[in-house]
This record gives sequence, C-alpha cells and structure tokens, in this order.
Amino acid sequence: MKAHKRNNPIWVMSSAFEKLTLPELVDTTLRIGAQGVDLCVFRRDGTRQDHTATHLDYDHFTADMAKALIDRFNTANLRLSLGAFENMIGGDPGERIKNQNHLLKLIRIAHLLGGDGNDVKVGTFVGYNHELGVQADGFQKNLDEYKRVFAPIIRYAEDLGVTILYENCPMEGWRPSSYTATYNNLPGVLAARKLMYALIPSAAHGEIYDPSHDVWQHTDPVDVMAQTDISRVHRIHVKATRNLKTDARTDWGGMYPMQLVDAGLAERAGVAIPANDWDRHHYEAMLPGFGGSDSMDWRAFVDLLVTKGFSGPYEIENEAKNSKDTGNLAATIQGYEAAVKFLAPMVWELQEDFGYAYRNGPALVQPAVRDIPVTTIDKL
Repeated sequence: MKAHKRNNPIWVMSSAFEKLTLPELVDTTLRIGAQGVDLCVFRRDGTRQDHTATHLDYDHFTADMAKALIDRFNTANLRLSLGAFENMIGGDPGERIKNQNHLLKLIRIAHLLGGDGNDVKVGTFVGYNHELGVQADGFQKNLDEYKRVFAPIIRYAEDLGVTILYENCPMEGWRPSSYTATYNNLPGVLAARKLMYALIPSAAHGEIYDPSHDVWQHTDPVDVMAQTDISRVHRIHVKATRNLKTDARTDWGGMYPMQLVDAGLAERAGVAIPANDWDRHHYEAMLPGFGGSDSMDWRAFVDLLVTKGFSGPYEIENEAKNSKDTGNLAATIQGYEAAVKFLAPMVWELQEDFGYAYRNGPALVQPAVRDIPVTTIDKL
C-alpha cells in the first residue's frame, strides 16, 4: 500500500482573539507555530454574543486592500480564509436578510483575495427555521428553505470562483433553554449534509468538519468521516469534547437535552437544570492535548483522513473551558500551542533537524481579478 505523505498545515481560527488587531493576530499566529488563519469577520451589528471577532473592514473592502492583505500574509508566510457563522434561514426575518447579505460581502472579499486559486474559502452556518420545523415534515421544509436561499448564493460564489463551507455545529445553545429543541443549524448531522449536496450538486460548497460536535452526540467522528465524500471536506476544526458522567446525565438521559423547569421544584426534587442556554448536553469543551484527555480517538481520526487523501488545514478553534473561557490571553495562547504540538506527529513528517515540522507550501498569488460592487440577496 502506498504511504501517504503528511504535510497538512495547522491554522488558527481567530474567534478567540476578538481583542487583537490584525497585525497582533498575525504575530500571535506565528508565536503559536501555525501556518494560517481563518479570519472571523462577524457582523459588527449582529446579534451573537458568543463570537464577535471581526478582523476585516468588510463594508469598505477594496481590491487594493486585498492586495495589501495578501502581501501581509505572504510576508509572514501564512495563508488565510474567511468566515462568519449566523442563522441564514431562520430567526428574525430582518436579521436573516442581514446575515445573507453579509455572507455575500464575504464571498466578494474571497473573490478579491483569489478565491479557490488561493484556497480562500468562506465559512458559514445555515441555521434552522423553527417556524417550519414544528410543522409536519418540518425537517424537509427546512431543506427546501435551505435550497431556496442557498441555491442563488452558491451560484454567485461559483461564478466568482469561491467555495462556501458549512460548519456542523447543531448550535445547541442558540435558543433559550426554556425551549426543548437544541437542533438549530441544519448541517449539524451527516444525513443533512448529504441531502444538502444532493439538493445543490455544485462543487462550490462543502464543509468545515468539527468532530467535537459529533462526540457530544455520542457519534464517532471516525465513522462519520468514513461515510463522508472527502472532496466535500476542505477544513477540519480542531476542538475536543469531554463527555461528562454527571448525575444530570443520568437524570435526563442522552437522547434529550436537559430541560428548564421551575428552579424551586428542581431543588426540592434534587434534579439539575441548565445553568445557561448552552448547558444542555453534559460535556466540556476542550483542546486536544491541553489539560487532560477528551472523549475521542484523534489518532484513528487523523489516520483515516490521511488514508482518504485529506490535504487541507487543521484549524484550531479554541473554546476550551481551561483556555479561551478563562479570559486569560496567555492561557488562550498556551491552549493553541499545546494543540499544535499534539497534532504535529500525526499531520507532519519527521525531519532530522527539526523533529515533526511542516514543509512550507506555495505563497499566496496576487490574483488577476476584476473588482465588483457589493451585491445583496434580492439582486441574485
């Protein structure tokens, strides 16, 4: 059997560095020992409270700014992508349109940065429409709404040579814990992603696969990747989950999220209730190799990806309780550094003088693309 070379770059997702300027982010990425950055470009007027990092001026981005950004990243020997993760098909109708228009801005920026030619992709969520979801055939109706909204967006991206990537987080805390449902992002399970590709066969969309979200759903990411079309997987999020064995897990089981009931009643009964909207599924977010073991076989996961020919970046997304959630910048950076060292023997070849090290890939190319005006969803 032919041996597969291991030389995947390791990137930093910038969501943990919302207080850093772009130059500071670049310097920090080099300190961590990573080879690229997935730049978060969230709406400044958005409704999300958990992620607010915005590292580009998306409202005034020009072709000259794209050239300067490519020069900055080439000088640092780094590569980049873009992303903003919002509800595109549900929630408040006005916010929904703003999210769709923001995604179109990012697709234009990726085009100016060279798009697929420079491996500059655009990450997004799809979201979920609960008004449709509570109806009969609600999941199918969400698939239909996804096609209605995303088909023109994907055509626009494809025309510009840009690929859209979905992350698979179900966004379990995206509704108040007084609601029973915790499935709030359509591509949160493999079946949905397969159905989405069947609905829109274009190659201009794929996924950022995050194994941690399947782990807390008690699904093995190795099995998921074994059944996934690897040509659709352009990024891997590096984030770990430690499933907790708590009294609450026994009380509520693993099939349904923990529910919010009257606090006084819960106290008298000795039953745990959610501490916050995200505290529903009895797990702790971690980074692999930092502060203890997690509930996943990373070696088997990476080995399968190597066998299947995955050559894209492994992006470290730091939401770890003992790192990013401490609010301490030094601890946040330590988490990233530990994850790089954890991954190194699995994704890089052994070199005599450097140990496990990345062999540099090509620089970003200044694309010969025309500038285009910003467009909106009603014009597609």
